[in-house]
Amino acid sequence: MRFTAVLVLTLVASIAAIAQRPRSIDASATAGSSTTAVAPAPQTVKAKYEGGVFGHNNTMTGTLSFDDTNQRLLFRNKQQKEVLFIPYGAITSAFADTQKRRPAAATVASHIPFYIGIPFGFIKTKVRYLTLQYTDPDSRATGVTSFKLENKQILASLLKTLAEKAEMTARGEVYIKKRDAVVDKTIP
Repeated sequence: MRFTAVLVLTLVASIAAIAQRPRSIDASATAGSSTTAVAPAPQTVKAKYEGGVFGHNNTMTGTLSFDDTNQRLLFRNKQQKEVLFIPYGAITSAFADTQKRRPAAATVASHIPFYIGIPFGFIKTKVRYLTLQYTDPDSRATGVTSFKLENKQILASLLKTLAEKAEMTARGEVYIKKRDAVVDKTIP
């Protein structure tokens, strides 16, 4: 038992020592180059629907597409069947969300007894979501939905392209659609 405790402490100390090494700074990553141009999004992107649209409770894997002819963001399932869509005009805000999640395999491995599984509990991956807030113009119902995307570059390009198509303006890292003065006067 004492040998196991010494082994664990040695392992933790070596990990802490590696984490304290100096980091090199990339010459191209200066303060002036922080505003990089985002490439336009492809017409179709792999995505996982995470929920939020009334009547579609289950998560689904499929694709997100820009349907410019009908002015809408379209989600299709694996069989390329149209599942749901959100009109560009109905989107009121959009933002890129990043969350750290523990993979299922790391959760299972962290429950291994005798201090062997403890390091697995610290494994986390970044998951990236496109989160949209929308208002249905017919029913005036509002909702929030999210789509899980592959990586940061695709998320940034999809968000920027969607914001342009939906005529939204940036407010920090969130894109919003400003309400018209006429709408403010008609809705009590």
